[in-house]
Amino acid sequence: MDQRNAPIHEALKKHRSDRIVHFDVPGHKGGRGNKELTDFLGEKCLQVDVNSMKPVDNLNHPVSVIKDAQQLAAEAFGANRCFFIVNGTTAAVQAMVLSACKAGEKILMPRNVHISAINALILSGAIPVYIDPGINNRLGIALGMSIADIKKGMDEHPDARAILVNNPTYYGICSNLKEIVELAHSRGMLVLVDEAHGTHFYFGDNLPVSAMKAGADMASISMHKTGGSLTQSSLLLCGKNVNSDYVRQIIGLTQTTSASYLLLSSLDLARKNLSLNGREIFSKTVDYAEYARREINSLGGYYAFSRELVDFDCIYDFDLTKLSVNTREIGLAGVEVYDILRDDYGIQVEFGDLGNILAIVSAGDRAMEIERLVSALYEIKRLYGKESAKMFDLNYINPSVVYTPQKAFYSDKKNISLKDSKGRVSGEFVMAYPPGIPVLAPGERITGEIIDYIAYAKDKGSLLMGPQDMKLENILVVEG
Repeated sequence: MDQRNAPIHEALKKHRSDRIVHFDVPGHKGGRGNKELTDFLGEKCLQVDVNSMKPVDNLNHPVSVIKDAQQLAAEAFGANRCFFIVNGTTAAVQAMVLSACKAGEKILMPRNVHISAINALILSGAIPVYIDPGINNRLGIALGMSIADIKKGMDEHPDARAILVNNPTYYGICSNLKEIVELAHSRGMLVLVDEAHGTHFYFGDNLPVSAMKAGADMASISMHKTGGSLTQSSLLLCGKNVNSDYVRQIIGLTQTTSASYLLLSSLDLARKNLSLNGREIFSKTVDYAEYARREINSLGGYYAFSRELVDFDCIYDFDLTKLSVNTREIGLAGVEVYDILRDDYGIQVEFGDLGNILAIVSAGDRAMEIERLVSALYEIKRLYGKESAKMFDLNYINPSVVYTPQKAFYSDKKNISLKDSKGRVSGEFVMAYPPGIPVLAPGERITGEIIDYIAYAKDKGSLLMGPQDMKLENILVVEG
């Protein structure tokens, strides 16, 4: 096989040229059954939105073109095996946890994980041992995990089956992945890496080490985030220490049996593009991000942070492609700047939290668009800037864990007013999305600080998700 090939894409092109008569699903019949949809997406697109059949293989039991495409991806990413995921990186993260840990087994992880990891604990019954990430008080963000804290967690819980690492975080912060792998393997633990935001680590120069190169056992990759595939398409990479056939069975527990060939072909073509052009693509991406950082920092008030934060502990490295900008010194929450950029300037950044915005930069951007972002930030500071005295300090609050997520989620619960919930144990999630890191998870005690944080986040316009009460005036708490 050759990285210039794209087996799924090639099979779909052949299938389209064969002019097969379809008496199978999908019911739009190549677009003929829904003219408006065809006009919107295009006839060529709908003609390859097909069902699993022998010429194009089957994702749940790949024996031909999907098998070949996954092997090409494994080679490109330096993995032993690769699985295409069409349920988003959520499914990849959950497959990692479900593969590594059974009910009652422990897993070490930072608390600032994506909600998909905690959902996996609810599904599996695994017991989390949280290792508190460092906190940068100026930025108000959680960082990586220090080696000292990891060693302490491993010493106190030598029976843990695995450790899950966020690398990089949403903000670009990286932990000392190589040393974490060495530590874990010396104690018989698997290393799982949520590498959703690190596709480019495998193809760029002067970027943090990738999970597979560091020797991790599994890594979940959001190809759609920085790799160029369609939204919801991801990869799950496996190293040699993992029984990949068992992982395939675990993936089958939650992944659809009706895989989208649009998503699969996008993974195939994105891998091909990265293999052939990745270094050039991400070199240009870094150049754009570095230029934007310099220009934004020259405005005053904003802080576009980078490798100057590295302390070789909680911040072991930094992802130079991430344009993370702290907004507190202009007196605006990140989510307020996020809203103004979108509503007043027609600029959509990735997210805004209480202290920062994140702009995803790629080689697909243009210099004029970077200039437009910088100019808009200057105008926002001039028009809306104010004193920062009353800004909330942190985007992360250390949890007080009372029950495991599974026990709390499936317990008897009752609905009470959020303002009266101090001291009770949450039976559901509360999270700001993006980035999808829970403020509260099932089994954690509700504190006054958390209630104040939620009220402040709502006031600033954050989208708070998770509870049954979508207005978040009430919350489900564990009875007893």
